[in-house]
Amino acid sequence: MQPASLIAIKRDGLELSDQQIDSFISGVTSGAIPDYQVTAMLMAIFLRGMSPRETAALTAAMLHSGTRLQWPPNGQPVVDKHSTGGLGDKTSLIIAPLLAECGVLVPMLSGRGLGPTGGTLDKLESIPGFRTDLSITELQQQVLQLGCVITGTTAELAPADRRLYALRDVTATVPSIPLITGSIMSKKLAESPHALVLDVKYGSGAFMKTAADAAQLAASLVRTGHSMNVATTALLTDMNQPLGGMCGNALEVLEAVMVMQNHGPPDVRRLSLLLAAQVLVDCKVENTHEAALSRCEGLLQSGAVCERFLRMVEAQHGDPRLPLKIAPATELVATRSGFLSRIRTEQLGYAVIALGGGRQQTKDTIDHSVGLEMLVRIGEQIEAGQPLVRIYSRQPESIHQQILDALELSDTAPSEPLPLIHSRMTISAEQIDQQAVPSLQATG
Repeated sequence: MQPASLIAIKRDGLELSDQQIDSFISGVTSGAIPDYQVTAMLMAIFLRGMSPRETAALTAAMLHSGTRLQWPPNGQPVVDKHSTGGLGDKTSLIIAPLLAECGVLVPMLSGRGLGPTGGTLDKLESIPGFRTDLSITELQQQVLQLGCVITGTTAELAPADRRLYALRDVTATVPSIPLITGSIMSKKLAESPHALVLDVKYGSGAFMKTAADAAQLAASLVRTGHSMNVATTALLTDMNQPLGGMCGNALEVLEAVMVMQNHGPPDVRRLSLLLAAQVLVDCKVENTHEAALSRCEGLLQSGAVCERFLRMVEAQHGDPRLPLKIAPATELVATRSGFLSRIRTEQLGYAVIALGGGRQQTKDTIDHSVGLEMLVRIGEQIEAGQPLVRIYSRQPESIHQQILDALELSDTAPSEPLPLIHSRMTISAEQIDQQAVPSLQATG
């Protein structure tokens, strides 16, 4: 069937068959379908959506457009974690070595930051010499020898996504749940995992602004993972304020190391532990969340996680003995008293970009030494003249007003504290058969 016919089917609100979706993705991968027709299909999907079956078929076709990682058939679980992104989110740096200490394999393929949220690869590249461009052979060897790797995806894995994402970015079709699902899950499933935990963020600093929107995305991701026989769970987590204190590449590496040394912000520590514990239960290494949490907490306290992280740095040619470059620090103080009632977190992310710590276009270079350190949290009482943010930059005054505008003070305290974890989303085999919505479970 010609691409124009497939586009017409979707534009009219009808469902595409698995074979038709396979044909479309095959044409995307080979280049046989020109950009204007691919764009037309993306727009039709954006406007008309996709059923759960179509979304799973799209993901499978994107997955099979390339190769998949292969692991020895010895029963050792292969797992990963994915976050939809948020300011100060450095949990991947902690979770990969933590899970490796638990005896599972962690082939963590990560991305770069674009827009107000940072990228894991950019953070790691603040470490002198650290390589994020490992080949498939190199990353597989490292995982088998060390238990974990954090590197970029390769051209052989889900190549259809590269072309689709580039076109989505220039056609305003990025906010499509089926297309987001296909992009995320095709790359994660290419790792051939047994279990996958998803950190789906919502709030002022997240792609999804409300918990309801995040739940829709989480349901699609979880359902698609289970449809391909991968135990998949999502935690819906708050991004109405930065995670932890540090925002910026080298600063976030330092904070992650602090957590691995049994210090650091409690929210970063708690979220890392909960995500790691969840995937340990899902891959059946532990029977209960309580046992998994206890095991992970013990490993953090022992220092073993930090030691494995440093070994991973060395394996990827980084030098953990060299100090990270950090820009000079100055403090920005409050101009009035009140309670911190709201943070426009996305605006803080753009402030980091303005300092040079992020990119607005994929080819932008990054100054890994700059960033912010949050000194206050939502709900705290603030006095005039109190330090609010520590700015790491040689030109901190350039973003003073931008930061002050992002921090909203009120005369009364917020009625309730923000929960770090909103809920957990799981799905059963019976729900998959019925194409039901995964169930939400409240969690602490």
